[in-house]
Amino acid sequence: MRYILVHGSWHTGELWGPVAALLRNVGHEVHTPTVAGHGHGADKSVNHAQCTQSIVDYIVQNDLRDAVLLGHSYGGTIVSKVAEAVPERLRRLIYWNAFVLQDGESLLDNVPPHYRALFGDLARASGDNSVTLPFPIWREAFINDADLETAQRTYALFSSEPYQPFVDKLDLKRFATLQIPRSYISCTEDTALPQGPEWGWHPRMSSRLGLYRLVQLAGSHEVMFTHPDRLAAAIDAAGRD
Repeated sequence: MRYILVHGSWHTGELWGPVAALLRNVGHEVHTPTVAGHGHGADKSVNHAQCTQSIVDYIVQNDLRDAVLLGHSYGGTIVSKVAEAVPERLRRLIYWNAFVLQDGESLLDNVPPHYRALFGDLARASGDNSVTLPFPIWREAFINDADLETAQRTYALFSSEPYQPFVDKLDLKRFATLQIPRSYISCTEDTALPQGPEWGWHPRMSSRLGLYRLVQLAGSHEVMFTHPDRLAAAIDAAGRD
């Protein structure tokens, strides 16, 4: 299988390393592009369309076809728009604790009010319209299944997140017409969004996919760092025919 793994906010493609290696070890081809505006030294003045285009360009320039495209968290918003642009190149879509937006929505429309206020305040204070995730939120809500050393080590890998893509409202009318098979991976200890029907990932986001395959595993929003073996196995199950 050919996988394209799209990272979430504050991450880069290279942070998929351990998961990608495990998938390659069982015979898969794995691509881990970095979304525009992400990484240390990257220009943060990008919008959602430019972020999407960076992944479309990667797929086209590498002539990737018959690919399984996965998005993690914010990466889910990218995956949906990429699918609209190059549906003929995609075999399946996978959303791993990812945002599945509805037509006309932004990512900020789908997070609790306290996150909306926090991200806006951080962006305004940043000097480059970006958001740096506070460590206590990372430690307690994102990587709650890690010890302190792992939380600190992984937090040091991150850079600030462009804010404009959080704000942009997405036209997803075409996405609703696509017939590409979909899967949703749900980590049962993920508290990056408050668990429950109002804000939780599953089934709030997953149910928006229509017919989909559900794969669940124990772990946090950042199980890619804490239990990459579990995540690789879940991706394998979510991506199979």
